Amino acid sequence: MSKDKLIIFDTTLRDGEQSPGASMTADEKVRIAKALEQMRVDVIEAGFPIASNGDFEAVKAVAKVIKDSTVCALARAKQIDIDRAGEAIKPANSGRIHTFIATSPIHMSQKLRLSPDQVLEQAVAAVRMAKKYTTDIEFSPEDAGRSDPDFLCRVIEAVIREGATTINIPDTVGYNIPYQFGALIKDLLERVPNAEKAIFSVHCHNDLGLAVANSLSAVLNGARQVECTINGLGERAGNAALEEIVMAVRTRQDVFNCDTNLDTTQIMNCSRLVSGITGFAVQPNKAIVGANAFAHESGIHQDGVLKSRETYEIMRAQDVGLSTNKIVLGKHSGRNAFKTRMAELNIAFDSEKELNEVFANFKTLADKKHEIFDEDLQALVTETNTVQMNESIKLVSLSVCSETGETPNARITLNVDGEEKQAQAKGSGPVDASFQAIEKITNSGVELQLYSVNNITTGTDSQGEVTVRLQLNGSIFNGHGADTDIVIASTKAYVNGLNKIIANQKRTHPQMGGL
Repeated sequence: MSKDKLIIFDTTLRDGEQSPGASMTADEKVRIAKALEQMRVDVIEAGFPIASNGDFEAVKAVAKVIKDSTVCALARAKQIDIDRAGEAIKPANSGRIHTFIATSPIHMSQKLRLSPDQVLEQAVAAVRMAKKYTTDIEFSPEDAGRSDPDFLCRVIEAVIREGATTINIPDTVGYNIPYQFGALIKDLLERVPNAEKAIFSVHCHNDLGLAVANSLSAVLNGARQVECTINGLGERAGNAALEEIVMAVRTRQDVFNCDTNLDTTQIMNCSRLVSGITGFAVQPNKAIVGANAFAHESGIHQDGVLKSRETYEIMRAQDVGLSTNKIVLGKHSGRNAFKTRMAELNIAFDSEKELNEVFANFKTLADKKHEIFDEDLQALVTETNTVQMNESIKLVSLSVCSETGETPNARITLNVDGEEKQAQAKGSGPVDASFQAIEKITNSGVELQLYSVNNITTGTDSQGEVTVRLQLNGSIFNGHGADTDIVIASTKAYVNGLNKIIANQKRTHPQMGGL
């Protein structure tokens, strides 16, 4: 008996980016989109074009480079939004407009201040407007999980009649319980007269920790598209995690009468890429992609796995992109071994120049630590791409003195727009002193919202990944840095964040040259 196809709609670049502090540049979005395409994700929701010029340009950039996946743009049920979305997806081989309007009583009365009839009218009009740009139109009744089922049926029937090809049912606030949400999907499929003319989709949030469970319940009841994000990234408590949805369906083919077309061996690569770009570390016990997901410490478990892997593992680590073989690279490794291992990790380079830069950084790192692990290679690519942006500020040198009983002191030299500047400062610790010295030179006025350190591998010579979240005039920017010296990694991250602020200012106000 043939299985239905379950469409995977990834919204990491749109809903995932709405996590506070997870904003991405256009280049970063393109990198993630390429990784998603390599994983064979069906639909990539690249952004919300009306939100800003930057978001519009990012969606357009993704639409230009993605060839195999459908590129989707989000739009409210408004002419201005839909026109902007249509323009953004114009370069795409396959483009989709995803339009939405709220249908729950609380949203209609308190947020929209519209009657149900007015909402119905706007929903139909939005689909009609979107048809000018594409025949692939998705409609979402926002907060469907708290909407009146009778009204939902009216709206869904009307938008399908107008030309909507995908109907997405969002549990916008993560309010639903699995049996309840599955029953809603079944009810809609049975009651909407023209339901067979559209694919039914779900988009679940994780406020009660039930996003994946609700999504799977919906699939069991007839939904054939799931909207999800890498690592479960998303606003508030996040979205349904793509890796969990895909591997649950793939592992339990005895239960699900459908499967995805995804290349699951790309999952770890995508997870690490998104984590590195956003600065949102993956918790060790996270399902599928956590560091401990395939680790066994209990003696009983170890004995069982050694005798038969299936005793305690329901999936193979290789199926999600992990390798049971430890590949050791070091300072004596040549360019070919390096390039081969990168290819095995499905890391591609856009040019020979980019390969050379990453290889040079690999050699520098190999002089600092004995063994280079796969995680180090992933971090190298992220770090190299991080510093490839046009930098107004560059770290030249850093000297830090931290001594028992003495206040830590940092002396730093920065190259600011071609001019070297030095400063010295004290702080509560070596990192604080370094940041204070940077501020003496830049006088940026930023507020440090987050400082996060994550070791890339084990051992005292491990690289440290540092993420800082800087706020300036209400806007938030992430900075990223990696090094075997955590103080240098921290300084790199802070400088990277400042460079992102400057780049943003130049895009917004081209006449501005700095902070």
